[in-house]
Amino acid sequence: MSSTTLAQALTQAQAGGLARIDAQMLLLYVLGRAPNDRAWLLVHDGDALTAAAVDQYTALCARRARGEPVAYLTGRKEFWGLPLAVDARVLDPRPDTETLVGWALEVLAAHPAPRVADLGTGSGAIALALQHERPDAQVLAVDASADALAVARANALRLGLPVRFAQGNWLQGVAGPFDAIVSNPPYIPALDPHLAALTHEPLAALASGADGLEDIRTIIAQAPTRLAPCGWLLLEHGWDQADAVQALLRDAGFDQVQSRRDLSGIARCTGGSMPGAAPQ
Repeated sequence: MSSTTLAQALTQAQAGGLARIDAQMLLLYVLGRAPNDRAWLLVHDGDALTAAAVDQYTALCARRARGEPVAYLTGRKEFWGLPLAVDARVLDPRPDTETLVGWALEVLAAHPAPRVADLGTGSGAIALALQHERPDAQVLAVDASADALAVARANALRLGLPVRFAQGNWLQGVAGPFDAIVSNPPYIPALDPHLAALTHEPLAALASGADGLEDIRTIIAQAPTRLAPCGWLLLEHGWDQADAVQALLRDAGFDQVQSRRDLSGIARCTGGSMPGAAPQ
């Protein structure tokens, strides 16, 4: 019986409906290679897989075809250059969320030892990226889910990053003041048909009321009393929600209200600052 080569395995996976990048990531995982080692697959495309590897790869591809995120299948996801451990207890971090991290670093640039809160931290992706870039920062990561906090704490420990953690519903029970509050909250309308394709991820981290803005309204209402003068609130949201979030921020008294575009050119993040004197 002939052996299956790496190239054949990838071709079969793509014929089964998998995106090329997904097929490559899963094969690298089966082979024990680093997730960024796709060039290695090209060099070794004629190598034969063992029968056990073929079976494992076939099973993983079938799970991916049913919608399970690659990050859950491999237990790992890179975000802002940091290798994170992820599983079904947390949202699969998206590359577009790096837009929020970049913006936060901009608004914090003038602050020595900035105080930052990351709400709904999930895997800890945003908080850990900010702590990594600003070792002098005091970063607090908040989540209502004890399971999510367990994932985030483990990531912080493994990466050696001194993020602090608290369990709670957004800013309830959280003091301040903070120079920046950042969040990638749930923002999908509860009846949105796209949720059907996200059944493997925690629903509480995805859906937020009839219009998807329920949690964003809560955060905007709570944030002003927790922000320092000129402190920023930065929020990720849906592709069509920038105008609505801008209006909510203005109604709450925020200044400099604006949006930032993601990797696809979509207005993905919106924020504003509290009135006050600029830091000296």
